[in-house]
Amino acid sequence: MSRENYFTEERVLDLTLRPKSWENYVGQEKIKNNLKIIIEAAKQRKESIEHLLFYGGSGLGKTTLAHLVAKEIKKETKTTSGPAIEKPGDLAAILTNLEPGSILFIDEIHRLNRITEEYLYPAMESFKLNLILGRGPMAKIMEMNLPFFTLIGATTQPALLSSPLRARFGASFGLDFYQIFEIEKILERSTKILNVETEGESLKIIAKASRFTPRVANNLLKRVRDFAQVKGKGTITPNITKEALLALEIDELGLTSQDRKILEIIIKKFNGGPVGLQALAAATMENENSILDIYEPYLMRLGFIERNPKGRIATKLAFQHLKTNSQKLFDFLNLEFR
Repeated sequence: MSRENYFTEERVLDLTLRPKSWENYVGQEKIKNNLKIIIEAAKQRKESIEHLLFYGGSGLGKTTLAHLVAKEIKKETKTTSGPAIEKPGDLAAILTNLEPGSILFIDEIHRLNRITEEYLYPAMESFKLNLILGRGPMAKIMEMNLPFFTLIGATTQPALLSSPLRARFGASFGLDFYQIFEIEKILERSTKILNVETEGESLKIIAKASRFTPRVANNLLKRVRDFAQVKGKGTITPNITKEALLALEIDELGLTSQDRKILEIIIKKFNGGPVGLQALAAATMENENSILDIYEPYLMRLGFIERNPKGRIATKLAFQHLKTNSQKLFDFLNLEFR
């Protein structure tokens, strides 16, 4: 199989696992209920729904929610991202091609160019597009009417959104981490779609290592399925699951080698902290945004890191976990290579 075909199949598989209805979307109950009310009220008034903003960590279901909203109102959906809209002309081309009542979904909207963003304000507020033609004293402003549409924005960093843009969304919803039992329900559905059998507490082990995130859970399930196919009889068992996680250097709480590296550096190099973000990024050779968006939220959720005005501090729980995990990894390697 070629590299292109492999990634195409993985992409199709990811889309297959994505929920296609409210009933299959597990978790985020309050957000779902609020969205249903917003949609039903707009339908009764025969209006477009208000602009919506979804924010939260990667893999929590922001894009899926946007597609479910679009499916519910049965309107055309156009999808793009903040970095893809490089200049005002790109935005104008998208907006002028929208149909009445359609949805424009902009992922990572916080990365939208600031100049381009200003053209979005009148489009969201009064459904008009003001284009500047020419330069200098001869420049003219051309106002174009746009069809009524709904903008759905998604971001992993809501703090980076400007106040004027944030204020133009009619409703904002923050997606939180999932509960373990919710992740198990998601995995149960995924195993049926993947047509793979499981035994015992295999799914619970994967759920605990999922970082409370559906996307991570499904990715782990696919990797464990590979191990079950190659090293087992195709059935995911607790032993196969544990072996797969150890081989992937993921512990029972879902910490990766990079998570542990961050904790180890705080503990060993900075005596447990506090350590500033720049110093931590330099010591770990990791991007500051990656630490803020990927690693830190989960480590704080586990209670392994605390933050104060001086920086990050490793907690007693982090010390205990690293010690226990190191012994488990040593036992595994000793068992494998003795």
